[in-house]
Amino acid sequence: MDRPGHEHEFPSRGDRPVCVLLRGLSRDARHWDGFDRHLSRAWPGAAPRLLMPDLPGNGRAHLLTSASRIEAMVEPLREQVAEAGLAGRPLHLLAMSMGAMVAIAWAQAHPREIAGLVLVNTSVRPFSRFWQRLQPRAWPALLASQAGLLPPAEQEAAILALTSRIAADSPGAKALLARWTDWQEAWPVRRSNALRQLLAAARFRAPDQAPPVPVLLLAGAGDRLVDPVCSRSLASAWRVPLHEHPQAGHDLPLDDPAWVAAEAAAFLARQPSPAVAPAAAQSPLTAATPVPGKSVKTPSTPSFM
Repeated sequence: MDRPGHEHEFPSRGDRPVCVLLRGLSRDARHWDGFDRHLSRAWPGAAPRLLMPDLPGNGRAHLLTSASRIEAMVEPLREQVAEAGLAGRPLHLLAMSMGAMVAIAWAQAHPREIAGLVLVNTSVRPFSRFWQRLQPRAWPALLASQAGLLPPAEQEAAILALTSRIAADSPGAKALLARWTDWQEAWPVRRSNALRQLLAAARFRAPDQAPPVPVLLLAGAGDRLVDPVCSRSLASAWRVPLHEHPQAGHDLPLDDPAWVAAEAAAFLARQPSPAVAPAAAQSPLTAATPVPGKSVKTPSTPSFM
């Protein structure tokens, strides 16, 4: 795991598709916690190359300062793509919560780089009210955990209770919390960075129309952090499909990784690659400046914490 962006390699490379996995508020690549294996198994044909980058302020980048604007989080990710030798390759983005906001901003600014988007349990202005984007019952626990008012073990327990409806009650919950606590103690997210990320997510405004790339929304009907109505409203406004898990919570890839992997792989693998400029021509990437669920589908017409 010493390569840029936590690239997950498989034996055969070739021209396999490239999938970038983006986590949310104060989370990092470690929190995918095996989901990458589910996705590689579910992908039709050759398994994709998977890149799991960390945003500045999180994970391996925890000593850096987080951006306070979602749009400013895009460029560090594009740089990690270039460092991994993937500049110029069409990218499939699978992103959840705040990471999905970053994916939207990426696709809006650089649509020719993106082959498809899968956005998990996201919420954006102007399509959802603030009390839907962050449910009031979650405010005390979320603010206490992100403001550094709790010791690491209690912080992670509070986050798990907020974000999971299945894994939190599973026999493996104790071991999961131990891993999360170890990770937070090893690479702690500074309070200032957590608050900057909260600010960025709160003021992000999505475009009125979907970015000009294929989009699929996934949501958990049991989400206690973000009201599932946020995904429903976005699907309706953008006229894109929504597949809803009847039980899972906010951390859908944690609660039912096989379901998310199957939905995402089936959608992304069938998307045609955009016409991406040769890597050498893409100066912004290299410049020095910087329980199985049942799918409930919302009808779509031709054309997220």
